[in-house]
Amino acid sequence: MRAAARPEVWRPLASGSLVSRDAMLTESMDSPDCDPELLRRTYAQFRFVNPFVSGWRAIYRRDIRARLSTTRPSTLLDVGSGGGDVSRALARWAARDGLRLTVIGIDPDARAHEYATSGPPMRGLSFRRAFSSELVAEGARFDFVVSNHVLHHLTAADLGGLLFDSERLCAQGGRALHADIARSRFAYLGFALVTWPFFHRSYIRADGLSSIRRSYTVAELRAAAPRGWQVTPGLPSRLVLRWSAVTSAATSAATSAATSAATAVATAAPSAATSAAADSARDA
Repeated sequence: MRAAARPEVWRPLASGSLVSRDAMLTESMDSPDCDPELLRRTYAQFRFVNPFVSGWRAIYRRDIRARLSTTRPSTLLDVGSGGGDVSRALARWAARDGLRLTVIGIDPDARAHEYATSGPPMRGLSFRRAFSSELVAEGARFDFVVSNHVLHHLTAADLGGLLFDSERLCAQGGRALHADIARSRFAYLGFALVTWPFFHRSYIRADGLSSIRRSYTVAELRAAAPRGWQVTPGLPSRLVLRWSAVTSAATSAATSAATSAATAVATAAPSAATSAAADSARDA
């Protein structure tokens, strides 16, 4: 059975289907009817796969750690936290560095929530079954809003909704960091080869290859992202979609100032013309 399925794995490389994003693909673990034991193994194996595929250790060092404090508490929301491995890693790294960080992982999937909460309790870490829009409605605010490999699962409307929610969930000076795969032949071939000897009793390999086919390129995500969001490429075949409340506020202020200046000029022009006409009338 497995040997017969192997040629299907390599077909996207030969057919050229990786040239464009295949948003219609589905992943087995997203199905409500998927095998519960294979799903449990998939969640368990993410903690081995994500350190190599996602690169959150580097993101933590570059974008998060410097903004944390040993005395001032900070908060981080992990949207679509799944089995909770990234949430746990972020909480663990901050604790080891002696920094105060509270991490909340949210996921609407009951199966993911059950697995995430089955792990050992950690100080400063909690999980909740919820959508990001629910936290927006509650008025929640966080210093960091992050996600791992969520973007490629979303429709265009859902992507817009996530980014809209992310902006509103960021506290003053907050940052949003959404990490995902950058689609490429290299990413597909590399993941197919590295995982070939492993993960046969889980959804890691098959769903991982589907994820790559569903993912954005850097250029595609830049075109899809709203104004104010930036896409940063990374190696190997990674990308991060970023937004900063500080940058956004500065941009809004600059736009407002430019608009006010333009309005002032437009208002002053008729007045100047009127004054000139009055002077001409007096001279006559």
